[in-house]
Amino acid sequence: MVGAPGHPVFTLTDHFGKQATEKDFHGWFQLVYFGFTSCRVVCPRALTKLSGVLETLGDEGARRIKPLYITVDPARDTPQAMKTFLETGYPRFLGLTGPEQAIEEAKTSFRVFAQRKSDPADPDGYQIAHTAIAYFLDPGGNYLDHFPDATEAGRIIERIRGHLAKG
Repeated sequence: MVGAPGHPVFTLTDHFGKQATEKDFHGWFQLVYFGFTSCRVVCPRALTKLSGVLETLGDEGARRIKPLYITVDPARDTPQAMKTFLETGYPRFLGLTGPEQAIEEAKTSFRVFAQRKSDPADPDGYQIAHTAIAYFLDPGGNYLDHFPDATEAGRIIERIRGHLAKG
């Protein structure tokens, strides 16, 4: 999957068990990250960095940005699993999950790659290799920017502040 996502769409379930579509977040800038709660390295590192970015943005960020965490592992990431994971370590994020087909549609819409691979060290025997990019959408749900995993927090803050200043 190549290129920016344009205007991503999805119909998922939030970690409170309520159905959510992309339209529910219109009016907010959105910081969207795909991952899974059983991830041992990349997702915790990314969520920690993005939580720090949001903390640094302070009220400016909290009032205008909705951070979303969309699972790539709906078999394990139930709404309750997402809620427990996020509220424990990353309380600013709202988790989104759903049936396999709905997750596939969200991944396609954002142009996210994710694929299950064998992992004997995992209790369930697998991990999910996936795109490690945070997407930033405008209040209309249109793609504005993305931040690959290697992007330093300071650079993300600078770019988000630039987008907030314009809109």
